[in-house]
Amino acid sequence: MTDKKTRRNFILSSIAVAGGIAAASAIDGQNREIAAAPNNQAAATVKMPERLLGKTGVKVPIFGLGGAGQTPLSQQGREAEAAAQIERAIELGIRYFDTAADYGPSEENLGKVLPKYRSRLFLATKTAARDRDGAWRDLERSLKRLKTDSLDLWQLHHVSFQSELDQIFSTKGAIKAIEEAKEQKIIRFSGITGHHEPAIIAAGLQRYPFDTTLISLNAAEKHHPRSFTANALPVAKAKNIGVIAMKIPAYGKLFQNGVLDGMHQAMGYTLSLPGVHCCVIAADSVKQLEENLKAAQAFKPLNKTEMAAIEKRTAAVWQENTFFRQWT
Repeated sequence: MTDKKTRRNFILSSIAVAGGIAAASAIDGQNREIAAAPNNQAAATVKMPERLLGKTGVKVPIFGLGGAGQTPLSQQGREAEAAAQIERAIELGIRYFDTAADYGPSEENLGKVLPKYRSRLFLATKTAARDRDGAWRDLERSLKRLKTDSLDLWQLHHVSFQSELDQIFSTKGAIKAIEEAKEQKIIRFSGITGHHEPAIIAAGLQRYPFDTTLISLNAAEKHHPRSFTANALPVAKAKNIGVIAMKIPAYGKLFQNGVLDGMHQAMGYTLSLPGVHCCVIAADSVKQLEENLKAAQAFKPLNKTEMAAIEKRTAAVWQENTFFRQWT
């Protein structure tokens, strides 16, 4: 088995050969605030609210770009569109980027653009491996694809069943890779993600001191009989775990048939839930990315009356808008 020093040296050497290590030393400060580069006029003029990401002590924008879904970032043959979208996100001041080892070419697409901006970004990816060795293989591959020597956040991807938790926390489970990578400063924070069963995420948060959790939270999901809002979010809030919300517009379905009027309501609702710190949303195009950013820039916490009005609009259509709860 490769020892720790050899493994880290191997990773650094491999990344250097693959295309150069991005300057990532700026992420080492314990309480650093991610700031837009002063020489980027477009980014510097954007005013997007930021929040501390739970107990991490790091301040992040409330909106980040997701790298999944049927979007240019995660589909083969759309490299030019992906690059244009990532570059535009940087110009707009977006500094949180979320991807995963199994999001098709997403990591590679991000790796073609992000390295020169790396020191001012919050970069997150995921592994679906449940064993230590498999997780390490994913991590090494992710770093090579992303052309970086470290991650701000590495997450256990779509954890759905008790058996997965048991494997993750076994003597040869993926949690060992997380601990080793954190000890070697290859990753800064660890997280657990899920969109299937909130009780499993809650159990994972109770079982291990994760820094963050990425969970499905939207205005329709609220009505699910086992909602993440009621069953996972309170656990994260009590432990001051950074909560990143996903499935905000349910892949746009919440805007169909007049359910909600637009992203300002979908994002406004989710970001107004107590304990939520930020959200990640993928975009089909640069135009959609720009529209999502405008909603984030204009965000103001909704009051109880406004939240209740949105919940009333989603009450009769929650089932078709929580289709992702069947995914494992």
